[in-house]
Amino acid sequence: MPGIIEAKDLKKTFGTIIAVNGIAFSVQKGEVFGFLGPNGAGKTTTMKMIACVSPKTSGSLTVLGMDPATDPATIKARLGVVPQETNLDPDFTCYGNLFTYARYFDIPDRTASKKADELLEFVQLVEKRDVPVEKLSGGMKRRLILARALVNNPDILILDEPTIGLDPQARHLMWEKLRALRAQGNTIVLTTHYLDEAARLCDR
Repeated sequence: MPGIIEAKDLKKTFGTIIAVNGIAFSVQKGEVFGFLGPNGAGKTTTMKMIACVSPKTSGSLTVLGMDPATDPATIKARLGVVPQETNLDPDFTCYGNLFTYARYFDIPDRTASKKADELLEFVQLVEKRDVPVEKLSGGMKRRLILARALVNNPDILILDEPTIGLDPQARHLMWEKLRALRAQGNTIVLTTHYLDEAARLCDR
Protein backbone atom coordinates (compact mmCIF):
# COMPACT_ATOMS: atom_id res chain seq x y z
CA MET A 1 0.00 0.00 0.00
CA PRO A 2 1.48 3.40 -0.95
CA GLY A 3 2.37 5.59 1.98
CA ILE A 4 0.93 8.96 2.95
CA ILE A 5 4.47 10.23 2.19
CA GLU A 6 6.66 8.50 -0.41
CA ALA A 7 10.25 9.41 -1.25
CA LYS A 8 12.60 7.70 -3.67
CA ASP A 9 16.18 8.76 -4.38
CA LEU A 10 15.33 12.14 -2.83
CA LYS A 11 18.19 14.60 -3.14
CA LYS A 12 18.76 18.23 -2.16
CA THR A 13 21.86 20.22 -3.00
CA PHE A 14 22.89 23.80 -2.32
CA GLY A 15 25.51 24.54 -4.97
CA THR A 16 28.23 21.97 -4.40
CA ILE A 17 26.92 21.01 -0.93
CA ILE A 18 24.87 17.80 -0.80
CA ALA A 19 22.37 18.23 2.05
CA VAL A 20 20.19 15.17 1.37
CA ASN A 21 21.82 12.36 -0.55
CA GLY A 22 19.36 10.12 -2.40
CA ILE A 23 17.25 8.87 0.52
CA ALA A 24 14.14 6.68 0.27
CA PHE A 25 11.33 6.19 2.81
CA SER A 26 7.61 5.56 3.07
CA VAL A 27 5.38 6.88 5.87
CA GLN A 28 2.12 5.02 6.48
CA LYS A 29 -1.10 6.66 7.65
CA GLY A 30 -1.43 6.66 11.44
CA GLU A 31 2.19 5.93 12.31
CA VAL A 32 4.87 7.95 14.06
CA PHE A 33 7.88 8.00 11.75
CA GLY A 34 11.17 9.30 13.09
CA PHE A 35 14.26 10.76 11.47
CA LEU A 36 17.12 10.19 13.89
CA GLY A 37 20.52 11.73 13.33
CA PRO A 38 23.07 14.31 14.46
CA ASN A 39 22.84 18.02 13.71
CA GLY A 40 23.69 18.67 10.07
CA ALA A 41 22.50 15.25 8.85
CA GLY A 42 19.82 16.76 6.59
CA LYS A 43 16.76 16.14 8.78
CA THR A 44 15.42 19.70 8.68
CA THR A 45 16.10 19.98 4.94
CA THR A 46 14.03 16.84 4.38
CA MET A 47 11.18 18.24 6.50
CA LYS A 48 11.24 21.44 4.45
CA MET A 49 10.87 19.44 1.24
CA ILE A 50 7.89 17.53 2.70
CA ALA A 51 6.34 20.79 3.93
CA CYS A 52 6.64 22.39 0.45
CA VAL A 53 9.01 25.07 1.75
CA SER A 54 12.11 23.97 -0.17
CA PRO A 55 11.95 22.24 -3.58
CA LYS A 56 13.78 18.96 -4.12
CA THR A 57 16.80 18.88 -6.44
CA SER A 58 16.06 15.41 -7.84
CA GLY A 59 14.33 12.14 -7.11
CA SER A 60 10.63 11.73 -6.38
CA LEU A 61 8.48 12.88 -3.46
CA THR A 62 4.73 12.63 -2.95
CA VAL A 63 2.78 13.90 0.05
CA LEU A 64 -0.85 12.82 0.44
CA GLY A 65 -0.59 11.46 -3.10
CA MET A 66 0.41 14.86 -4.50
CA ASP A 67 3.62 16.41 -5.79
CA PRO A 68 4.93 19.31 -3.66
CA ALA A 69 6.23 20.92 -6.87
CA THR A 70 2.78 21.18 -8.44
CA ASP A 71 0.31 21.14 -5.51
CA PRO A 72 2.04 23.03 -2.67
CA ALA A 73 -0.99 25.03 -1.50
CA THR A 74 -3.25 21.97 -1.33
CA ILE A 75 -0.62 20.00 0.60
CA LYS A 76 0.17 22.86 3.01
CA ALA A 77 -3.52 23.21 3.90
CA ARG A 78 -3.47 19.62 5.18
CA LEU A 79 -0.20 19.79 7.13
CA GLY A 80 0.60 20.89 10.66
CA VAL A 81 4.20 21.98 11.16
CA VAL A 82 6.20 22.49 14.36
CA PRO A 83 9.44 24.14 13.20
CA GLN A 84 12.71 23.94 15.07
CA GLU A 85 12.76 27.68 15.70
CA THR A 86 10.22 29.52 17.85
CA ASN A 87 8.21 31.66 15.43
CA LEU A 88 5.18 32.68 17.47
CA ASP A 89 3.83 36.21 17.00
CA PRO A 90 5.14 38.30 19.93
CA ASP A 91 2.34 40.86 19.49
CA PHE A 92 -0.36 38.37 20.49
CA THR A 93 -1.37 36.36 23.53
CA CYS A 94 -1.48 32.56 23.52
CA TYR A 95 -5.12 32.65 22.47
CA GLY A 96 -4.42 35.38 19.92
CA ASN A 97 -1.70 33.34 18.23
CA LEU A 98 -4.04 30.38 17.73
CA PHE A 99 -7.09 32.44 16.71
CA THR A 100 -5.12 34.53 14.20
CA TYR A 101 -3.42 31.47 12.70
CA ALA A 102 -6.84 29.87 12.09
CA ARG A 103 -7.65 32.70 9.69
CA TYR A 104 -4.98 31.45 7.28
CA PHE A 105 -7.18 28.39 6.79
CA ASP A 106 -10.43 30.37 6.42
CA ILE A 107 -11.79 28.86 9.62
CA PRO A 108 -14.89 30.84 10.78
CA ASP A 109 -14.30 33.02 13.85
CA ARG A 110 -16.67 31.11 16.13
CA THR A 111 -15.10 27.77 15.18
CA ALA A 112 -11.61 29.22 15.51
CA SER A 113 -12.36 30.59 18.98
CA LYS A 114 -13.67 27.24 20.19
CA LYS A 115 -10.74 25.38 18.63
CA ALA A 116 -8.21 27.76 20.22
CA ASP A 117 -9.66 27.17 23.68
CA GLU A 118 -9.77 23.38 23.14
CA LEU A 119 -6.12 23.34 22.05
CA LEU A 120 -5.00 25.50 24.98
CA GLU A 121 -6.62 22.93 27.25
CA PHE A 122 -4.93 20.07 25.38
CA VAL A 123 -1.44 21.59 25.81
CA GLN A 124 -2.19 22.69 29.39
CA LEU A 125 -1.96 26.41 28.78
CA VAL A 126 -5.50 27.49 29.78
CA GLU A 127 -4.17 29.61 32.65
CA LYS A 128 -1.87 31.39 30.15
CA ARG A 129 -4.68 32.08 27.65
CA ASP A 130 -4.39 35.88 27.80
CA VAL A 131 -0.67 36.10 28.53
CA PRO A 132 1.68 37.54 25.86
CA VAL A 133 3.91 34.82 24.40
CA GLU A 134 7.12 36.64 25.37
CA LYS A 135 6.25 35.91 29.02
CA LEU A 136 6.10 32.15 28.49
CA SER A 137 8.86 29.68 29.34
CA GLY A 138 10.60 27.76 26.55
CA GLY A 139 8.55 24.64 27.23
CA MET A 140 5.29 26.59 27.14
CA LYS A 141 6.25 28.16 23.82
CA ARG A 142 6.96 24.73 22.32
CA ARG A 143 3.58 23.47 23.49
CA LEU A 144 1.85 26.53 22.05
CA ILE A 145 3.58 25.93 18.69
CA LEU A 146 2.28 22.33 18.83
CA ALA A 147 -1.24 23.65 19.50
CA ARG A 148 -0.92 26.06 16.58
CA ALA A 149 0.08 23.17 14.28
CA LEU A 150 -3.18 21.41 15.18
CA VAL A 151 -5.49 24.35 14.40
CA ASN A 152 -6.42 23.04 10.93
CA ASN A 153 -6.90 19.37 11.98
CA PRO A 154 -3.94 18.31 9.79
CA ASP A 155 -3.64 14.94 8.05
CA ILE A 156 0.11 14.94 8.75
CA LEU A 157 1.91 16.54 11.68
CA ILE A 158 5.58 17.43 11.06
CA LEU A 159 7.74 18.09 14.11
CA ASP A 160 11.32 19.26 13.66
CA GLU A 161 13.29 18.68 16.89
CA PRO A 162 10.14 19.25 19.02
CA THR A 163 11.93 19.18 22.39
CA ILE A 164 15.17 20.95 21.49
CA GLY A 165 16.46 23.14 24.31
CA LEU A 166 13.86 21.96 26.84
CA ASP A 167 14.57 20.84 30.39
CA PRO A 168 13.69 17.21 31.30
CA GLN A 169 10.30 18.08 32.82
CA ALA A 170 9.24 20.12 29.78
CA ARG A 171 10.46 17.36 27.43
CA HIS A 172 8.38 14.74 29.24
CA LEU A 173 5.28 16.94 29.09
CA MET A 174 5.78 17.37 25.34
CA TRP A 175 6.20 13.60 24.96
CA GLU A 176 2.94 13.10 26.83
CA LYS A 177 1.10 15.33 24.34
CA LEU A 178 2.66 13.57 21.33
CA ARG A 179 1.70 10.17 22.73
CA ALA A 180 -1.89 11.41 23.11
CA LEU A 181 -1.91 12.51 19.45
CA ARG A 182 -0.48 9.15 18.44
CA ALA A 183 -3.26 7.36 20.37
CA GLN A 184 -5.81 9.40 18.41
CA GLY A 185 -4.42 7.95 15.15
CA ASN A 186 -2.53 11.01 13.93
CA THR A 187 0.24 10.56 11.35
CA ILE A 188 3.37 12.16 12.81
CA VAL A 189 6.78 12.69 11.24
CA LEU A 190 9.42 13.92 13.66
CA THR A 191 13.13 14.61 13.65
CA THR A 192 15.31 14.23 16.70
CA HIS A 193 18.90 13.66 17.71
CA TYR A 194 17.81 12.13 21.03
CA LEU A 195 17.91 8.31 20.95
CA ASP A 196 15.55 8.03 23.93
CA GLU A 197 13.02 10.34 22.26
CA ALA A 198 12.98 8.25 19.08
CA ALA A 199 12.65 5.03 21.10
CA ARG A 200 9.77 6.35 23.22
CA LEU A 201 7.72 8.01 20.50
CA CYS A 202 8.32 6.40 17.11
CA ASP A 203 6.84 3.30 15.48
CA ARG A 204 9.74 3.30 13.01
